[in-house]
Amino acid sequence: MGHKVHPTGFRLGIIKDWQAKWYDEKNYTELVHEDLAIRKAIQAKYSEAGVSRVEIERGSNEVTVTVYTARPGMVIGRGGQRVDEFRNELQRMTGKKVRLNIQEIREPELDAYLVAKNIAEQLQRRISRRRAVKRTIARTMERGAKGIKVTVSGRIGGGEIARRETEREGSVPLHTLRADIDYGFAEALIAKGLLGIKVWIYKGDVVPAREVEAEALAEAEALPEIEAIPEIEAPPEAEAPVE
Repeated sequence: MGHKVHPTGFRLGIIKDWQAKWYDEKNYTELVHEDLAIRKAIQAKYSEAGVSRVEIERGSNEVTVTVYTARPGMVIGRGGQRVDEFRNELQRMTGKKVRLNIQEIREPELDAYLVAKNIAEQLQRRISRRRAVKRTIARTMERGAKGIKVTVSGRIGGGEIARRETEREGSVPLHTLRADIDYGFAEALIAKGLLGIKVWIYKGDVVPAREVEAEALAEAEALPEIEAIPEIEAPPEAEAPVE
């Protein structure tokens, strides 16, 4: 049996950051369930807005919620009305002051969760599985991704036994820590059962700043020293003859 490692958890603290930034020894369990309730409420209210992830930061008496979405207009509403209403709902839920920030995802084709959700929606509309996957892979590669892998598992094609099919293009180095790999998972409920869609997108390597400085220093030390060229004195100008 293989042991699968989550691509984001594998890189936490190296090139990836946590989606929940707080620490509390006394009320840890309560705050974890509160975070889950906040994320569940956001996904339920903005299910059509293309919400990819939610980051939560906690202060002494304040909660900062950052929503990353492909359609910020649907979240904000006309004149920010929907944001104000939802902020009040979160404040009633948590009993604390809530700051709600909306961040736009400019290239949803490079977001693994949105790509997986898009494939799931196509499968629910009874679009051919291979056509949906291949079309999505081509669109992602056109946007500049270096590699993508898509796995669909379940009762594919209505079969009695569940199986797994994988399509890939480019390279997806799962063991390289500096590789910026975005991972997403979504489910599609079809007539024959539930299908799971997993997506890995490789966007390139992320080199930490300290390594860039070390490489630049090594290159500078490897350059040969250039000796100073001695100055050449100009010959004295000849005096003009006196008539």
